[in-house]
Amino acid sequence: MNKSKKNTLKLFLITLCFFSWFSNAQKKSEKPNIVFIICDDLGYGDVQSLAPETSKIKTPHIDQLSQEGMVFTDAHSGSSVCTPTRYGIMTGRYSWRSKLQSGVVQGFAPNLITENRPTIGNFLKNQGYNTALIGKWHLNFQYLDPISKIAISKKSKKHLPPIGSTIPDGPIHRGFDYYHGFHHAKDMKAVIENEKVITYDDEINMLPRLTTKSVEYINQQAKNKDGKPFFLYVPLGSPHTPILPSKEWQGKSGLGDYADFVMQTDATVGAITKALKDNGLLENTLVIFTSDNGTSKAADIEGLAEKGHIVSAGYRGSKSDLWDGGHRVPFIAKWPNKIKPNSTSKEIICLTDMFATFSEITNTNMPSESGEDSVSFLAALKGKKIKSTRAGVIHHSISGHFGYRLGKWKLLLAKGSGGWSSPREKEAVDMPIAQLYNIEKDPAETTNLYEECPEIAAKLLEQLELDITTGRSTKGEFSKNDVDKIILWKTRIKKAKNKKSKKKNKKRKSKKNN
Repeated sequence: MNKSKKNTLKLFLITLCFFSWFSNAQKKSEKPNIVFIICDDLGYGDVQSLAPETSKIKTPHIDQLSQEGMVFTDAHSGSSVCTPTRYGIMTGRYSWRSKLQSGVVQGFAPNLITENRPTIGNFLKNQGYNTALIGKWHLNFQYLDPISKIAISKKSKKHLPPIGSTIPDGPIHRGFDYYHGFHHAKDMKAVIENEKVITYDDEINMLPRLTTKSVEYINQQAKNKDGKPFFLYVPLGSPHTPILPSKEWQGKSGLGDYADFVMQTDATVGAITKALKDNGLLENTLVIFTSDNGTSKAADIEGLAEKGHIVSAGYRGSKSDLWDGGHRVPFIAKWPNKIKPNSTSKEIICLTDMFATFSEITNTNMPSESGEDSVSFLAALKGKKIKSTRAGVIHHSISGHFGYRLGKWKLLLAKGSGGWSSPREKEAVDMPIAQLYNIEKDPAETTNLYEECPEIAAKLLEQLELDITTGRSTKGEFSKNDVDKIILWKTRIKKAKNKKSKKKNKKRKSKKNN
């Protein structure tokens, strides 16, 4: 082959490679960027556009999202408290299938998400996404002492991990290229970047810090020339305690610190959406806004109500409870040219559904043995009915009490709230062992129909038991729960234990008397 032909062939191969690269870049860019913002303890009624008659807090930026996108009026977190909800978001699996059967984790312990379990982070990363988590993790990880490299125990720590401590099992080991934030509220002063504690900072600076870092990340991704879409997960620590609005926001609401903090959180949403707009990224970006559970009692719920602000928009209960005020959350999705502006969906969804939805958006099957409780709501985003292999949605309270929602019916395996609201289980002495509500007719859960409609209660209980024992609530491969025995009736068990302890006490007393 002469020199001229060689050069022609070389030019042809270079051109072919270029077009191949360009074609791949185009394919990648066809996948939407995803920005997922989740607040901490923000109630359904805290967003003004969702409850205009009972919300007195101004939330203009979240309201604008609802005007430009779709509001889900029947969206639920996987639990009524933080850690289990976040586990469900990350894995598409209810947290009570793991070793965490109640409450939340405290840090300084191995990651609750096992190393071999797929997450939305590594799933999207495998689909060509750049992935970042900026905010609160609260799913446990370990801190290794910067000198000894030995894991620091919670008992031995002096409130905070030392600066320079490294993390062997944090977010960047669960699918995220970049992480900046903190573990949970009590350790908020310890600022982490990627796998290292980099500094201490006052808690009041955390929300501004997360805002700045989120905007910086969007700016950086806009300049990226790798052709990759990005997934930005922003789990904020607000308006959870410590309730510390920055100086410029103090007194803005006229309703107190909590309302001020909600307004500042709304401004963070505005800063993120502005960054997308300024960088020309809005058209191909799916923005999702939600909360991990209902409002905490630390917000002074009764005091706000006296001023006309109802945090749960009339739904019963609040954070920690089985009633809807504990887990019915604001959920807004915006995706230009895909989601009809100012639209509403009444479809029942759960935050565990993120995994399956991202799977369908990227046109890639979820990995095997993952997303056991995840159903795609992409159809709902397009104004259609969700086709689900899941019968209903399982609710879970801070104390581990179960509830089940199937259509208009809701069964609660608790006498009271299952959480912090009154009546608690100990207070609900003369009440039925369970509760059944027709949510369609009685959204405030005021009339317990458990004893009047036993056949309906039995049907829901049977489905709940099936969803628990089969290791998944959706169609798919069998997946074993991490715990061999999951206690379904918490109140009955406690009652039985109390009887046993009373008998033991009687025996001890009789022995002493004898």
